[in-house]
Amino acid sequence: MSRSAAIRLVGTRSMEREEWLEVRNRGIGSSDAAAAVGLCPYKSQLELWMEKTGRTPRDDEPGQDSPMYWGTLLEPLVAGAYTEQTGRKVRRVNAVLQHPTYSFMLANVDREVVGVPDVQILECKTAGEYGSRLWRDGVPEYVQIQVQHQLAVTGKAAADVAVLLCGQKLEVHRIERDEDVISRLIVLEAKFWEHVTQDTPPPADGSESAARALRSLYSGNDTSIDFSEDAELSATFDGLVLLRDEIARMDKRAEQMRQQLEQSMGEASRAIFPSGEITYRRSKDSTSVDLKRLTESHPDLVAEFTVARPGSRRFRLVPHQTQGA
Repeated sequence: MSRSAAIRLVGTRSMEREEWLEVRNRGIGSSDAAAAVGLCPYKSQLELWMEKTGRTPRDDEPGQDSPMYWGTLLEPLVAGAYTEQTGRKVRRVNAVLQHPTYSFMLANVDREVVGVPDVQILECKTAGEYGSRLWRDGVPEYVQIQVQHQLAVTGKAAADVAVLLCGQKLEVHRIERDEDVISRLIVLEAKFWEHVTQDTPPPADGSESAARALRSLYSGNDTSIDFSEDAELSATFDGLVLLRDEIARMDKRAEQMRQQLEQSMGEASRAIFPSGEITYRRSKDSTSVDLKRLTESHPDLVAEFTVARPGSRRFRLVPHQTQGA
C-alpha cells in the first residue's frame, strides 16, 4: 500500500465554520470513520449518511453543554500538557487533508509532532466522568479507528493520543500504523461512501441513533404497503412477534424475581450476596406542577404558554389472530 503524503485539500486558518462544514461533507473525516464502518457508540451509519447527503441541518456552534465545545476549548491545553509530560514539540496543522488515492478519505489532524522519528501525529481528547469509563482498558475502539484513518490519509507511521480524564489526569497512548486495519477501513469506508454517492441509505443497525435517523427520514403518510409476497420481510415480522412475546415473558419473570428480593429485604436499604449486592434507597423528594389544577385555575395562562409540537410516528405491532386461538 502506498505511503504517499496527504494532499492539502484546503487551508483552515481563516475558514468560516459554514465553509468548514461544507468541506467536511465532501468525504469521510477522521471523526466520521468509526460511524462510517458501523463501530461508533454515538452515531450510526444511517445518521451519518443523512448528514453527508444534506438531509439533516448542518451543526450549529456547540454550546457549553456539549462535549464538543469543551473538547475544542481544552485542546490547546491538552496539547501543551502533552509537550510538558513527554518533551515532544507539536504544531498545528491548519488544513483539511485528503488521501492521495482515495479522495473520499479526509482528515483534520489536531497537531503534528515534530523533531522525533517515532511518532508524527497527536490526537487530543477529553473525557468526563461518564466518558472516562470507555478509557479504562486503553484507547476505545472508535478512537483507534479515528487514528488509523488519520494514519491512512497522512501516510504516517504512528500517533499519540493524549486524553485528559475528568479534568485532572493526562494519559498518553501510542497507536502504531496497522496496515491490515487500514486495508479493511478503506474497503468499508468506500462501501459507505457508495451509499452517499448513490443516495441509497445504509441499513439501520438497531441503535438509538438509527431510530432518530429513521424518524427524521420518514415522516409518514396515510398510505398502506403490502409485504404479503415478500418472504424475507414476512419472516422478519413473524420473528419480531415471537421475540416480543418472549421479551414480555422474560420481563414478567424478572419483575417477579425483583419483587421477591424487594419483599425479602423489607425496610433494609442494602442486601449483600456472594456475587454482588442490591441497594434499595429512597430517592430525594421532588416537586412537580399539578397541570390539572393549574389549567382549572388559570386557563388563559396555560393557553398562553402551551406550545404545539408535531406528533411522531408510533410503530405498533398487530399480529393477526390464528384460527382456533
